Amino acid sequence: MYLRHLLALPALLALAACGGSTDAVRPLPAPPPPPKLIRPAPPAAIQTQRPRAHVQVLPGLEGVIGADADALTRQFGAPRLDVREGDARKLQWSGSPCVLDAYLYPPEGGGRPTATYVDARRGDGRDVDRAACVAALRKPR
Repeated sequence: MYLRHLLALPALLALAACGGSTDAVRPLPAPPPPPKLIRPAPPAAIQTQRPRAHVQVLPGLEGVIGADADALTRQFGAPRLDVREGDARKLQWSGSPCVLDAYLYPPEGGGRPTATYVDARRGDGRDVDRAACVAALRKPR
């Protein structure tokens, strides 16, 4: 009985291959063309524009905002930290009452960098009044 089923198998396979239409088998559509690559502009064509520095104007910061590094050094002594990044500069002074950071940027038309912003905090990182910190760290004249 097993042999009869085995002999019938090729006939069944041949019959299955003959049936059905070729409409069900269609070629795959052509793949879409690859996307066009966008080439970056050459470096000479890229224009770099320095962001404008926001000038902080608060009471008690007169003589600090707008001062250059030499004037700040005369007011507070040698900075504890002097960090330069590009044309920007950060000067830092610290004392027991506070830590003062002054951020200097060159004027839009060029020239010596001047302080446009100051930040003040306690040694533990909590904010402190900027004008009070300036007054506390300023050297007596």
